[in-house]
Amino acid sequence: MSDMRTDFAPVVTRADEAETTSDPSSTMTLLADSEATGGLLTSYRSTFAEGAVGAPAHFHTRAAEMFYVIDGSLRVLTGETVTVLGAGDFLLVPPHTPHAFAAAPGCTADVLFTFTPGMARFDYLRLLGRVMRGEAGFEEIKASSERFDNHYVDSPVWNAALATG
Repeated sequence: MSDMRTDFAPVVTRADEAETTSDPSSTMTLLADSEATGGLLTSYRSTFAEGAVGAPAHFHTRAAEMFYVIDGSLRVLTGETVTVLGAGDFLLVPPHTPHAFAAAPGCTADVLFTFTPGMARFDYLRLLGRVMRGEAGFEEIKASSERFDNHYVDSPVWNAALATG
């Protein structure tokens, strides 16, 4: 891709210095945004409380999204399939594939997320935290779909999974 560079410095994000954004059910630790990685990737870590809904059904047009479950269990939608990932499990979601995620019923989850190629997502995560805390409206998220390549879709399969607990 033309916006990827190879002339960036190594990226080190110390745990005690990383920016975090939180809402009542999760904390996101911002690790490396695309501008720091020459556009190659964006990465952050999310810890979800029991019962936390991470993201409704959506897709990305320009990036693949990778999930690595560090601890706990994460329920995920990929396409029309709902499954549960456990500690040590990895998932790669290609562009244009609807997906969603939440802590699995009765579980917490600690997940490393990586997007490639990178996209400036830290502002989206900050906005999401503000919306979840009631400091901003969901209309701001909808208005940012193109900017952050986050396109929400309806998923009866995911809605049914959430309704059954």
